[in-house]
Amino acid sequence: MSKIFSSKLKTLLIIIGILVVLLTAGLLFYLVGIGAVDGKSDKDISVTIPQGSGAAAIVQILDDKGLVRSSLCAKVHVRLSGYDSLQANTYIFNKSMTLPEMMKAINEGDVHYISRQKFTIIEGATAPQAAEAMAKELPFTKDEILAAWADKTYLNELISKYWFLTDEILTDGIMYPLEGYLYPETYFVTSEKPTIQETTEMILDHTDKVLSKRKSDIKSSNMTVHQFLTLSSVVENESLFEKDRAKIAGVFMNRLNKNMPLQSDITVLYALQEKRVAVTSADLQVDSKYNTYKNAGLPVGPVCSPSAGTMDDVLNYEKSDYYYFFAKKDGSVIYSKTYEEHQKAVSENKWY
Repeated sequence: MSKIFSSKLKTLLIIIGILVVLLTAGLLFYLVGIGAVDGKSDKDISVTIPQGSGAAAIVQILDDKGLVRSSLCAKVHVRLSGYDSLQANTYIFNKSMTLPEMMKAINEGDVHYISRQKFTIIEGATAPQAAEAMAKELPFTKDEILAAWADKTYLNELISKYWFLTDEILTDGIMYPLEGYLYPETYFVTSEKPTIQETTEMILDHTDKVLSKRKSDIKSSNMTVHQFLTLSSVVENESLFEKDRAKIAGVFMNRLNKNMPLQSDITVLYALQEKRVAVTSADLQVDSKYNTYKNAGLPVGPVCSPSAGTMDDVLNYEKSDYYYFFAKKDGSVIYSKTYEEHQKAVSENKWY
């Protein structure tokens, strides 16, 4: 009898062991399944929950937005958790959030995740254009925003808070100190009564994330962040097509390395605060530290908000023997090694 009992006990222990392993594996699968899709993601995702949506429908909405790691585990979770006060609204989530965090926010109608307004700073936008975009959606005027962005006390507070902001933004001759630092993106405002400062720092927090990813490469370029953003902003507005950005950046690097003036029409037009194509001889005489015809090296500061793609093209500029380029009417670019070649390209293709 003892042998039979011993054999049955062993069998029972084996079965229990298998069940423990299966339960542990199942629990781990479940916990991973309701975890974050991408713990390193920082991109905001807008999620609209319609009135009357049940837990299953919300899981499907989150899944469609790429916010669910396992739809099976998500369905199990909402069945077990008994969410009973799910609130319709537009929420701002990201892929670094777990399913329980998002469902809790929806169940409680957490104001920290509810989108009240949104505005978009487009690639290549200037500070006044960014202020205008904000003013259209938020309770302050363009002039009020620009005044806050020019306030030296506030700017010094920002300099002490953000590693990438330095006294370079306060250099004499700079038109808008935060020019180039207002990263182009769609921003969602969750505060019921946002302030200019709160909204500005939301933008700069995103700029921080973008620049931090490139911090070591910027340092290796032997440029300060301010110089890097300045060059990137010029390339941003000089390039109509993405395929030309690295090559145009290379042309400007060649000129900088030879101590040649950049001679960028973009910088002259920025000095004049105008958006057009043709630049006259009189325009080239404008007395401004942005005028790269009259001043060697980079302009005193950025001339727009450059995108991450343009930043990367500047960091990985295409090496060549070109010192000149000319954009044709269709946006295609002719590159030249000598001034004579450049003059010939201009005379044969000038369209404005």
